[in-house]
Amino acid sequence: MNLTDIINGLALGIVQGISEWLPISSKTQIMITSIYILHLTFNQAYALGLFLEIGTVLAAIVYFRREVFGILKALVLRGSAYDYMMLKYVVIITVLTGLVGVPLYLTVADSIKGVGIGLPMIVLGLILIGDAVLIHISRLRYAPRKKLSELRTWELVLIGVVQGIAALPGISRSGVTVSAMLLLGLNPEDSFRLSFISLIPAAIGASIVPVLFTKHLFHSLVTNVSAGTMFTSVVVAMLISLVLIDVLLRFARSKHIALLTTTLGILAVVSGILSLITGFG
Repeated sequence: MNLTDIINGLALGIVQGISEWLPISSKTQIMITSIYILHLTFNQAYALGLFLEIGTVLAAIVYFRREVFGILKALVLRGSAYDYMMLKYVVIITVLTGLVGVPLYLTVADSIKGVGIGLPMIVLGLILIGDAVLIHISRLRYAPRKKLSELRTWELVLIGVVQGIAALPGISRSGVTVSAMLLLGLNPEDSFRLSFISLIPAAIGASIVPVLFTKHLFHSLVTNVSAGTMFTSVVVAMLISLVLIDVLLRFARSKHIALLTTTLGILAVVSGILSLITGFG
């Protein structure tokens, strides 16, 4: 591992660790970064963006280890009522994510350059800003928002479909899932928490799919990106993710959640506009 590998890995890890949890599409940011610093093709950069989710999923497993352990206990019929509820939620969301996401990935994997990025980000940003307004209004009226246990099956199906759509470049997984849950009336903390936990199986699948279904892209990626760069980027993404998950959940519990959601919405809009300006949209 040489200094260049470490520098490239740091850059990619920082971008992945930050963008995965914000509504700015980590795949898009990794594509842009890796195309410029590693000179990858669009297809290779897209595959790299999926692979680097290993770092963020490891962070989610570590941070939500109690929930993960509870879900595993529920699988062997030894969990609490909360564990069984979370198992049901994760299974439904993951199945729908796979049914929607895998076909979308296979459709765009070899023709990624033709997929627009900017407009979806702008729309997502406006939705998040609308979510912030709804949260603020509900708090002014002291209207209680839905608890996690009150989600219905059709709402879980919808969340899974939305998460599957995030297989497309330009669509932020955390952004669309959190937005969907807030629009469904779920309280902010549970929206962020369920979104982050749902990432775990989705990201594991996203890392495996390129290896199973588009081996030519994966082999090309391994040939063009050093093991040192990939290892460094995964470790850095994991460390940054641990910090950012905690920060976002703390904000979600606070009275400043509407401000946070507005800020995330503005970030998404700006990211979309920049994508259009730079030619990635």
